[in-house]
Amino acid sequence: MSDGEASGPARREGRVLLEARAVTRTYRLGRDVEVPALRGVSFVVDRGDYVAIVGSSGSGKSTLLNLLGALDRPTDGAVRYDGRDVREMSDPELADLRNTRIGFVFQSFHLLPRLTARDNVILPLVYRPGSRRERRDRAEAALTAVGLADRMDHRPTELSGGQQQRVAIARAIVTDPALILADEPTGNLDSRTGEDIMALLERIQTEQDTALVVITHERQIARRAHSTIELRDGLIVGEVAA
Repeated sequence: MSDGEASGPARREGRVLLEARAVTRTYRLGRDVEVPALRGVSFVVDRGDYVAIVGSSGSGKSTLLNLLGALDRPTDGAVRYDGRDVREMSDPELADLRNTRIGFVFQSFHLLPRLTARDNVILPLVYRPGSRRERRDRAEAALTAVGLADRMDHRPTELSGGQQQRVAIARAIVTDPALILADEPTGNLDSRTGEDIMALLERIQTEQDTALVVITHERQIARRAHSTIELRDGLIVGEVAA
């Protein structure tokens, strides 16, 4: 949702999940060269929001993804989860945030080829409390939710691209995250399979009241979201709410 709407606290009370405030990210190349990837980006994501971040290559999408996913810290400005600035968090706290609050879905799936679908989905649960049986049950429930009840023992090489992305989505939701970050989730899929994957993500977002942020360069994907943020040269150049 837009930064301008953030000034309406009564409407957002208790619903704000993620805030980006005047966020910049500058990379240093050598001693004298600085490259500004983000140049003052501000917006708010409420719990249960569905937001698309769209832009061409070099617009700053990947940099913003890393910041929203707590994989990096901004050079200036603030990224806050539940009101807490990620720059004030220790590395273990950031790792816990990524493991418990954020689910990642990547274009290239990022599945471990030697593990079954079930074991790939179990991975985010390994360092959390619970028995092996509990972890297995949760992974199987997540795979069933994405339509892969009959593929749990298959390895990635035995699955189609769409099925691999479903495994990746199951892995993202198995921790019951507050936010799903999907980075070009249909980029390696044909159009029909991509449509199925987007429909699945949207169903999960609605049923679980999970915030969904989709990073994409495809405007037909972006138009599906409730609101769209357009990036160009590290700046927000347009915002559209459905």
